[in-house]
Amino acid sequence: MVVPHGTDAPRTYEIGERGVRVLVGAACAVGLLIAIAAAVLFTPWATPSARMAAKENARLKTELAAIDQRLQVLLDTIAGIEQHDQRIRTLAGIDPDSTGEIAEKEGATFGASSARAGALGGGAPRPQRFASKPFLGRLGFGGSRPDLDGMIQRATELSASFRAVTDTLERNVERMANLPSIMPTAGWLTSQFSRSRFHPILHTSRAHEGIDVVAPMGSPIVAPAAGRVITAGRERGYGLTVQIDHGNGLVSTYAHAQRIAVTVGQRVTRGQLIATVGNSGLSTGPHLHYEIQLRGKSVDPLTFVMPAGKITD
Repeated sequence: MVVPHGTDAPRTYEIGERGVRVLVGAACAVGLLIAIAAAVLFTPWATPSARMAAKENARLKTELAAIDQRLQVLLDTIAGIEQHDQRIRTLAGIDPDSTGEIAEKEGATFGASSARAGALGGGAPRPQRFASKPFLGRLGFGGSRPDLDGMIQRATELSASFRAVTDTLERNVERMANLPSIMPTAGWLTSQFSRSRFHPILHTSRAHEGIDVVAPMGSPIVAPAAGRVITAGRERGYGLTVQIDHGNGLVSTYAHAQRIAVTVGQRVTRGQLIATVGNSGLSTGPHLHYEIQLRGKSVDPLTFVMPAGKITD
């Protein structure tokens, strides 16, 4: 029934069961058309290419999730290396904050800004520390992009740092190995280093540029440090004598020996037998005369001896 607003009489229409079915079918058809149109216009599944793109996006998300996990492991590894680097640099006696400067000295390139800062005397920037953020988030899924260049820079700095630490430790090991830090023989100290001492045989005052250690005849004389034998033979006044060049301007002398166990040019190590205690040359009894020259100047050998290596006065 249709009732108009005016004074016209109401109109009545009758629709049978068949008509209702037709109308319902037409409405369903219209709704289906609208749904298809919406799918075409507003969903990624409308065309084959769109479906392929959606599938590719899903695959990329899976791969990026795997990359995110590997990157997290890399970040944790760099953090662990940084901590280890700080410890070994401290042990090596290197400033823990000078990693960037060493990397620049090694020739690594960290960007124009770093180079300019070093050239102006401001020093290299403090190495960047990396926080652990999800990689996908830094690719645009809710965060900034990852600082891959910074990670490469930090890895280069750590590599240069380890090279510097290794070189420093090697130099320290070599320097310590060449330092005459033990006594060459065991015995009793009878004459100390002196600029003026009365000589028991020459009966005159003269410098005593070493120390005398009394020991039984034939007692072993060992090298107090690594070095190269430069003299092995009889010297005037000193008798059978051995001289060892330890590098860095250090030369040690062992006089009045009974027997020499090394040859000129031979490399020796700390603790190696080089001679035996004797009474050759100007000597009043079996003993070792031990000297050290530093850059041609005689110094007291006891200043090099570690506490555990001292003999009994």
